[in-house]
Amino acid sequence: MLTRFLRLATLVVGTLALQLTASCAGASETHAALSPAAGGERETARPAIWRVADEDTTIYLFGTIHALPRDLAWYGPQIATALEASDELVTEVDLSAAQKMPALVLSKATLPEGQNLRAMLTPEERKIYEETMVSLGLPIETFDRYEPWYAAMTFSLIPLLNAGYDTESGVESVLARHFGESKERDHLETVDFQIDLFDSLPMETQLKYLNEVVRTVPGLTEELDAMVVEWLEGDANALAKLINAQETDPLVYKRVITDRNANWADWIDKRLDRPGTVFMAVGAGHLAGKGSVQDQLRKRGIKSARLR
Repeated sequence: MLTRFLRLATLVVGTLALQLTASCAGASETHAALSPAAGGERETARPAIWRVADEDTTIYLFGTIHALPRDLAWYGPQIATALEASDELVTEVDLSAAQKMPALVLSKATLPEGQNLRAMLTPEERKIYEETMVSLGLPIETFDRYEPWYAAMTFSLIPLLNAGYDTESGVESVLARHFGESKERDHLETVDFQIDLFDSLPMETQLKYLNEVVRTVPGLTEELDAMVVEWLEGDANALAKLINAQETDPLVYKRVITDRNANWADWIDKRLDRPGTVFMAVGAGHLAGKGSVQDQLRKRGIKSARLR
């Protein structure tokens, strides 16, 4: 579930995670698999990009990673050409929405008075949870007042920040800096909607997700490193295998992936009715594997062509 939730995690818990990271162990900047060859940039960096078009409309589909190691070279000529040719940049959510996060989190992620997150866990789950908190250098009571989905997202982000991943180096942030200020920007969903995707999950499902994340914390950085390698090489099939191997809950997968992919395919279908060139950047997991946006487009008779 790592890449599925990373964008929302960076928006929802980014500030808190950054504060918590400052109190944790020193960050490691070692990403051997991602490092360019000595003396030059990574020559093979070629993230996948697709093109959907009719007579007067072109929509580029670009899969993103929402946080990346600092100074990772990936913004090449093919992406730059497509972005510069576009009149509109479309992302999952409004990239300026982070300012409203604290109030939303307090209103939606806080448990009712008298409830405690650790009290919801079984003795075994609580033991593993508290050991993980200690391993991250966090007080074990840090998330006691928060719902499981919020704690899980924070757990998934802190190890990455400690390992040198940076949300400001994430693909959307880089694209936004390269895109002309005078050009149009839009988003597919509101932050409220994305939060509700998780906040409205049954408590049993939230706790299951939290326990899964807690158990995978030691390997989270290595998992994302492997995904970034496949993303840099443009191997959408290999990336899909890595991402789909994480999926265990049918309800979460349907709500967070396939339903949204169908909605976005509808958006593309309707956008083709208006002339123009659009650069659409969404999480790479949505553009790979079964049920992807491309699959949803095919069901609607719309072809997407991979650019080489």
